[in-house]
Amino acid sequence: MAEEQGKTGKGINTGKLATSMQKRLSRAQEKVLQKLGKADETRDTAFEEGVANFNKQMAEGTKLQKDLRAYLAAVKTMHDASKRLQDCLADMYEPEWFGKEEVDTIAEETDILWSDYHDKLVDNSMIAMDTYLAQFPDIKARIAKRDRKMTDYDSARHHFGSLQKGKKQDQAKIAKAEEELGRAQKVFEEINVDLQDELPQLWNSRVGFYVNTFQSMAGYQQRFHKDMGKLNQDLNDVMTKLDEQRLAKKAGKDWKPGPKKSEAAAVNHSVTPDAAPKTDTAVAAAAGAATTAVTNGSSEVLPAGVIYKVKAMHDYAATDGDELEMKAGDVVLVLAWENPDEQDDGWLMGVKESHWLENKDLLAKGVFPENFTQKL
Repeated sequence: MAEEQGKTGKGINTGKLATSMQKRLSRAQEKVLQKLGKADETRDTAFEEGVANFNKQMAEGTKLQKDLRAYLAAVKTMHDASKRLQDCLADMYEPEWFGKEEVDTIAEETDILWSDYHDKLVDNSMIAMDTYLAQFPDIKARIAKRDRKMTDYDSARHHFGSLQKGKKQDQAKIAKAEEELGRAQKVFEEINVDLQDELPQLWNSRVGFYVNTFQSMAGYQQRFHKDMGKLNQDLNDVMTKLDEQRLAKKAGKDWKPGPKKSEAAAVNHSVTPDAAPKTDTAVAAAAGAATTAVTNGSSEVLPAGVIYKVKAMHDYAATDGDELEMKAGDVVLVLAWENPDEQDDGWLMGVKESHWLENKDLLAKGVFPENFTQKL
């Protein structure tokens, strides 16, 4: 019994192998005849265009996936480098220095921010990219199968036609060939119709996918850089106070930390007369200031209200509306604060000398960091 089953199984396998070999031979012969121009080939220009679009879309998607993975690897590398740098700063920051706790907190929050940014890119953009490309291998295999079935259909069509045109017609062979032609045509048309619908839909889907992918990435980047910018500003404030602490100790003075730059800007922004329009009273006051002068211990006459002059040693880009934009070389007239309690350590109030010379008023004043300037 077992021997009979073995023989039967072997016979079936042998039969399938023979059928498969016969199909391959028949397809190869058909392809040769088509290339030699001795047999016509079923052509579908619209489908061929769809296949060309499919190959282009798959190549572009594969490249995008590769570049996105490279970007994620770069983000991971930047995260590792940032963590090492922040940890180094936290480790070498001595306990008695100003802002030790703030530096440790900034290091922790920077690490969390990088991790969150990387995870969002992986969980959304990368997974969406992988899902998008996962549909291509199956369709590519079906396109190849459709080509094989089309060759089978052409071969059956030509075989049936040759039997019909033969001098000695064998009706049994013609009937069998016609049956094989119908079967080959049905198989070909089924897979062909499905692909005719799917290829244009897949091609059109690329626009929506690109929009969703890059919109989400742009949103993640925007939030990441915004939050990272705040942490960098906090670190800059700590470094500024640490430098003030160093300079005070060097000069042998007592030093107390003032508010952060962001807090100082909020206080100074409440001083609204600077932004007030020039009224007749303001113009008269400016004219009076021009005629009343002080010498500040030198032969140079300074406008009333001006304490001394400084020269900008570095460019300073204003980040708030009450700050004074300066370029290296600008001369600034330093003014007394209307309310001394509002003055923050390390910050001065002043007007550019060029503005005074042109307009003869001290209304365009603003605050600026003292350590960016040198007293004249």
